[in-house]
Amino acid sequence: MYFKMTAGLLLGGGGLLLAAALTGIVLNHGRKKVWQAVLWLIITAAVCLICGSLPVFFGSPLDILLWSIAPGLDIAFHFDHLASFFVIIISLISLCVAIYSLGYNHHLSSNERANLLSAVMSVFILSMVGVVASANTFSLLFFWEIMALSSFFLMMNDYQGVFTQRAGVYYFVLTQLSTVFLMMMAVVMYIQNGSFGLSLYGASSGIQSLVFILAFLAFGIKAGIIPLHKWLPYAHSASPSNVSALMSGVMLKVAVYGLVRFLTDILSPEIWWGVSILLLGMISALLGIIYAFKEHDLKMLLAFCSIENIGIIMMGIGLYVIFGCYGLDTMAMLALGAALFHSLNHAIFKSLLFMTAGSVVIAVGDRNIEKMGGLVKLMPYTTVIFLVGAVSISALPPFNGFMSELMLFESFFQSFSLAESSIKILLFSVLAILALTSALAAACFVKAFGEVFLAIPRSQEAASAKEVSESMIIGPAILAVACLVLGLFTVPIFEMAGYSFDLPDMSLVGLVLVIFGVLVFGMVRLFSPRKSRRSETWACGYIRPTPRFEYTAAGFAEPLFQIFRLIYRTRHYNERSYEDNQQAIFKQGKSAIHTLKFFDEYIYLPIAGLFGRISRYVSRLQDVDLGSHILYSFITVLLVILAARWLW
Repeated sequence: MYFKMTAGLLLGGGGLLLAAALTGIVLNHGRKKVWQAVLWLIITAAVCLICGSLPVFFGSPLDILLWSIAPGLDIAFHFDHLASFFVIIISLISLCVAIYSLGYNHHLSSNERANLLSAVMSVFILSMVGVVASANTFSLLFFWEIMALSSFFLMMNDYQGVFTQRAGVYYFVLTQLSTVFLMMMAVVMYIQNGSFGLSLYGASSGIQSLVFILAFLAFGIKAGIIPLHKWLPYAHSASPSNVSALMSGVMLKVAVYGLVRFLTDILSPEIWWGVSILLLGMISALLGIIYAFKEHDLKMLLAFCSIENIGIIMMGIGLYVIFGCYGLDTMAMLALGAALFHSLNHAIFKSLLFMTAGSVVIAVGDRNIEKMGGLVKLMPYTTVIFLVGAVSISALPPFNGFMSELMLFESFFQSFSLAESSIKILLFSVLAILALTSALAAACFVKAFGEVFLAIPRSQEAASAKEVSESMIIGPAILAVACLVLGLFTVPIFEMAGYSFDLPDMSLVGLVLVIFGVLVFGMVRLFSPRKSRRSETWACGYIRPTPRFEYTAAGFAEPLFQIFRLIYRTRHYNERSYEDNQQAIFKQGKSAIHTLKFFDEYIYLPIAGLFGRISRYVSRLQDVDLGSHILYSFITVLLVILAARWLW
């Protein structure tokens, strides 16, 4: 009875998502607001998936064979504690994003566009659930590619925009490269096992290392780990904000799931795997927040912060591998628990931040935070919700981000017991970088919140901004409550899940903070000698201050820019035009300073230049005569025959 009910809820949720997709696509032509029905189907499906996953998370695993295409070629699902945990993350965020989209989709260019967006969104959610529940490599590849293509179409909703087209190229190329690596990994596993099963029983150390490298490249690209991150800032910024919330909050965690699944259940990790993951996580966390600090595009800033948080998650996974290789199982579970808990927390507060950022962008009409300001009075609910997300991502108590990073810090402190000095020195160095990253994250969101919501409006659009609709408040508000609940009741929640870690009980801390705050407020009100009065801020004698008096985002970031000048490399662009051919009479000019990203300059731009030169050479070959074409074809066939003979 338990298995039938649970399987029915899970399959029912998937069926509702499929029905939502078909409804949006089939009824798109000539219908108005079909997307509302599609979103309500998504909301219902998310509730079914949560209700179906909770019994598995707290109980026994569940296997479902959906479709046997051929002998050994099955679409099959395996729900265990890990898979159900990520299905809960996907479903919770999808539920809140769907509620938010009930208001957000009104601001899209047309009902047809909204219908299609909602339909593809349901396919995207279904594919992510399919990835984390896949029981074999065939199912994994099938749903992985659906996830890649559906997310691409979601991102290209505003396909006329030049920035969106550029982001689409980056994303499509890298996401297909991720699929190639995953396919190569599946081929290696099939050759080893003779089946599509997720197993490498009896495989040599070399085969396991090869599978790890391929899996890490595939999942690392999708997670946005530096230097495989090129697509992430552009895709998150170019996408509609509800799509950005799903991509950053959920899709990145699907990649984390894949890596954790392979490291915990399929592979036998080696120490160098953990060191590699740890170092790349450290680089991603540090560079992600450094580049975020300099950004003036609100959604781009949040995207770089996603890279930073993925880096933090990778640090936890790397520690898990290192501790596991030394046989320190308790410490390894603490590190893995920190990584998984931070995956949940990041999904919650980053989705919240992207949704509230979308509300701000709709109200102001611009993503540039230099054109915002003063929204605390005009959008009070959005302001409070964004503040909760900002405090959570800054890892400040009593919210959830503090507890997951505290677990990670405790994992690093446990490394005192390691005997090998080289590993100990490495972990202490990474710990220092983690502490620096946490401080920079707090400073970054002081800048973001202050520039967006405080002071006076810096543009006419910001001055005329209005609060968004109820659904656009309710969706992220649910996640804001989750941030507080997960921060205050971390210990009871872990105990309910069957895990026990030595963590402070923040519920008592939160109660003390509330009582202390009430007492302070009451004493101030009671013993205040006179009534408070409102007056204008002193402006050095100026009668009417203007937005130009305010501290700008660029000015706020300048001290950090000077400290990290080696990382913040810049390039100056100057354009001039003249009235005469002799360039004697100057007409107008344009000057710009662009920040260069290290990996863009030394990896992506050289590769793009190489392919550009190759394509230009190939295009010249296409202009030759028929005889040359026949000769090239003959040489190609000959080379293929020789290669096949050499291989077989």
